[in-house]
Amino acid sequence: MPISPSWARFAGRLAVDVVECVDVAREPERLRSGLWFVVVDFEADLGGGTTGRPGRARAWRFASVHQEAPDDATEGAWTGPASDAWTSSMDRAGYEAAVEHVREHVLEGDVYQANVCRVLSAPLPAADDGAEPNAAALARVLGASNPAPYAAAIHVPAGGDVEPVWVVSASPELYLSLSGGVLATGPIKGTARTPDGLGAKDRAENVMITDLVRNDLQHVCLPGTVEVTDLLAVEHHPGLVHLVSRVRGLLRAPDAPDLWAQVLAGTFPPGSVSGAPKSSALRIIRALEPVARGPYCGAVGWVDGDAGTAELNVGIRTFWWDDGVLRFGTGAGITWGSDPAAEWRETELKAARLVGLASAAR
Repeated sequence: MPISPSWARFAGRLAVDVVECVDVAREPERLRSGLWFVVVDFEADLGGGTTGRPGRARAWRFASVHQEAPDDATEGAWTGPASDAWTSSMDRAGYEAAVEHVREHVLEGDVYQANVCRVLSAPLPAADDGAEPNAAALARVLGASNPAPYAAAIHVPAGGDVEPVWVVSASPELYLSLSGGVLATGPIKGTARTPDGLGAKDRAENVMITDLVRNDLQHVCLPGTVEVTDLLAVEHHPGLVHLVSRVRGLLRAPDAPDLWAQVLAGTFPPGSVSGAPKSSALRIIRALEPVARGPYCGAVGWVDGDAGTAELNVGIRTFWWDDGVLRFGTGAGITWGSDPAAEWRETELKAARLVGLASAAR
């Protein structure tokens, strides 16, 4: 089964031939029926806080959806930018200065933790015939060399009747899952090359964010049903390890027409990539970060309105392309215990493997 010009892939599902795109913020009720593939920018204003920059929350419906898409469904090869073509929205000095600013805010009592990110970008023009870079081929490269539990990809080329999108995500982090009326999340905080590299700062940071997402779920779940089912679990991923916790609760109004408006307003943006308290962290992010994050740190996944199920990742380890530029975000959670040089190195660690994979001709 060849990949059509428009397609989406997540959790063994391959959807082809796009039909329509809806604005989730304006028409959340559309997600109550049918299968939709969703991309939400970090800046999207969904009622739970915004960074003050314009962002979109969109969902695409496709004509055909197949289970367990074959590995050979991808045609063509991936050719990425040169490895030395990438530039950063913040250089090392600028990023370390931002870390110090967050530490000052912690000292003043404004915030306990804030996630500071930078966006890497490299020129990657469309082909002479207008063909956009082969997102399916990049997804195949990442899947082979950096498998991720919440990997996703969606490509709707520009020039058609439906709003375009180009996103390839190798995310290891669950933002939200929904099944049987149970809403669950799996925040990641704490990253190192090996388990021995995870320290007290990582554990404290994870506990803070776990408490924050527990509070987020309480906005939309029945009182007394929100529980932490796993705390500070060590998960192994290619080239690094993470501390992961799990939180879940029973939805208060699972049949509400505006269910996804309620859920997103109560929980977005994800706490692990914003900070605590979330409103204060978002104000700090707006002041410190020079460019928008876009799909990075947003959400990518699917919602099946007919089955009442969903799975959305936190859009980390994510590439997106538009206007002839390929982008990739990387960041770190900053607390009073942060060392600026160490936080810069963490952003390099998170980016090195995937940017390396995307930079070579395959």
